Amino acid sequence: MKAKITITLKNGVLDPQGAAIESALAGLGFDGAQGVRQGKVIEMKLAETDEAAARATAEEMCKKLLANPVMENYSIEILA
Repeated sequence: MKAKITITLKNGVLDPQGAAIESALAGLGFDGAQGVRQGKVIEMKLAETDEAAARATAEEMCKKLLANPVMENYSIEILA
């Protein structure tokens, strides 16, 4: 099974990369881009064949390594 994990900063956490992207976009003439937030997407193949087991494994990976629960939110999508 495949897992797609999207990780974003929690509301209220400063996002200097998002601010830099927003500034660069404005410099290129894209003045309509506001409130830019930067995140990351991680895709992987998992050995599990059961969707619930795959989700549980991905959840454990997020808690132990992939996401910082103090500063980040994450969502997990399991793909067949």
